Amino acid sequence: MAWRAFTALLMAAGVWLAAAPTQAQELKVRPGTGSVEGAPGSLQDVPAPAPILGPRVAPGFSPPRFNGKPDFTGVWNNETLTGIDRPPAFGARLVLTGTEARTIEGANDKLLARANAPTEAGANVKDIEAKDTCSGGRSGAAQVCNYDAAWTSPGEKVMRVNGQPRTSLLTTPDGQYPRAKRQPTAAERERRARAATGEGGGGLSAAEQQRGPQNDNPETRGLAERCIIVRSDPPMFRGLYNNNHLFQMGTDHVAIVTEMIHDVRDIRLNSTHRTDGVRPWFGDSIGWWEGDTLVVETTNMPESQAYRGAWENLKVIERFTMVSPQRMNYRFEIVDPTLWDKPWGGEYELGRGGPMFEYACHEGNYGLANILAGARAEDAQAAGREQSQAPVRR
Repeated sequence: MAWRAFTALLMAAGVWLAAAPTQAQELKVRPGTGSVEGAPGSLQDVPAPAPILGPRVAPGFSPPRFNGKPDFTGVWNNETLTGIDRPPAFGARLVLTGTEARTIEGANDKLLARANAPTEAGANVKDIEAKDTCSGGRSGAAQVCNYDAAWTSPGEKVMRVNGQPRTSLLTTPDGQYPRAKRQPTAAERERRARAATGEGGGGLSAAEQQRGPQNDNPETRGLAERCIIVRSDPPMFRGLYNNNHLFQMGTDHVAIVTEMIHDVRDIRLNSTHRTDGVRPWFGDSIGWWEGDTLVVETTNMPESQAYRGAWENLKVIERFTMVSPQRMNYRFEIVDPTLWDKPWGGEYELGRGGPMFEYACHEGNYGLANILAGARAEDAQAAGREQSQAPVRR
């Protein structure tokens, strides 16, 4: 999931951003899209502080210890309004002004106020969309309101690193994903899609030829919909809700339990990568300490969890550093020389979260049955058309 909540909130704001007494910038937006443009005299030119990269430990702070190493045990949360990549209007700016951060957070407060207000009796989805209370800025023409914003929790604050509000989690020069040296072939895309869902069975009907085999049976639906796995960690990014992560320290292992479908990452300390060819969920993670920073290196990712097209030669390097009792700096680096000429990545800070709750993924879920039932109706219609169009034999 590459989410656009940060961009959507900028779109919803539709206000003037006063960056300096002599320079005001109008944020031009197109509702219902991810397009954000600055007025003449782009937002790139607005004065903003230089970014402070990497962890800055609070004065006098020393993390609690377990076996002589920092003890991260507890629940940490990574929800935020800030998107992974940067709205192009900000150009090379990694840091927002205080006015911009307040504007974005204020727009989110107004969205939640609208979403939390009582729904009028008899209102339908179209009425809700018209009032702009859908999550992720999906209201507007040709948009589908999947969740009301009152029921989601992607974050209510701009991400701050070392106290600085950020325009993106990526720290690439333009805040965008670097372009890969090659794009996946059609065969690779098809194989990857099947790896992420499962194989369809038997010959294809006319309806299946039009839509593909993804609605054949439960095993050919997506992994998230089947409640097998939702997050593609690493790297770790927030989702629409359930953004708590329980860290449990051990002598030879560190476990990270994600609230979403209670997925677990097992990090082996002071170990080596497996060589048996097995590619487990979330890859094969080993870790070691560099001072008070836990470094985690993950390889052997399964194809079904390919990240930006990389999996076979992908290496993800993560660094966790507690910078205060309530904040943890998280940096990630993406390495795959077959796709990118040099490593790239980003950073953010997790805050103390909790408590963790059970995620009853399939409870009350009627969507899967409805999807399969609709596909069977399409099959029947296609079969009826084929029968009616068959030549009459005399």
